[in-house]
Amino acid sequence: MIRDIPKLLVSLAFLLPFAVAAADDAELESVRAIVMEKFEGLEAKNVHPSDVEGWYTIQKGPIVAYVSADGRYLMQGDMIDLEAQVNLSDRVRSSMRRDVMARVSNDEVIAFSPAEVKYSVSVFTDIDCTYCRKLHAEIDQYMANGIEVRYLLYPRNGPASRSWNTAEQVWCAKDRNYALTQAKLDKDFSTSNCDSSMVADHYLIGQDVGLSGTPAIVFDDGTLLAGYLPPAALLQRLQASAAKSQ
Repeated sequence: MIRDIPKLLVSLAFLLPFAVAAADDAELESVRAIVMEKFEGLEAKNVHPSDVEGWYTIQKGPIVAYVSADGRYLMQGDMIDLEAQVNLSDRVRSSMRRDVMARVSNDEVIAFSPAEVKYSVSVFTDIDCTYCRKLHAEIDQYMANGIEVRYLLYPRNGPASRSWNTAEQVWCAKDRNYALTQAKLDKDFSTSNCDSSMVADHYLIGQDVGLSGTPAIVFDDGTLLAGYLPPAALLQRLQASAAKSQ
């Protein structure tokens, strides 16, 4: 009997990780069930493990909250790792934005691309906003710095506004790049009738990633910059982001 003890210990050591994983899975499913019961519109995929033991992340679009493992306590607000000096909630939002924007192809945006693309950003733009126009007035300099600008149309005043109508006309133009430039200069351009539902798609994507205004710049890694940045400053931010990820 004593000779069988080492074999038993080996078997227990082998089975322990599977037992822990099963317990963790059961706890996660329990939390998901509680959250879905208490909050209409949330699905299982909106609840997942957090970086902090005993807490789970609730994430839907730009909204991030935390729920305790027993499903009793809910915490809203950013969670900060003081030791690592990292905003864990921002990291969740950036991951979400990265995934959302990665699904948007160049056929679904109005892209201004340099001959050699070193960096690419997605910019949510309103035809009439002052700083959106300022950014576009310097589009040649952004491209000279190797930055591709992928525009998504985001009329801030929503459907039926003048900006929305203009955005649809820009999307339906044969040369969207030229039409966008003309629209931002309050100049005429040729357009036609077409399926302009992409404007609504852009608008919904903007809401999903948590825009608070325009212009809004989203990096490939999901970083969101609210507002205008001059070409040189944007290049510096992109270079720093690339260096950080290496």
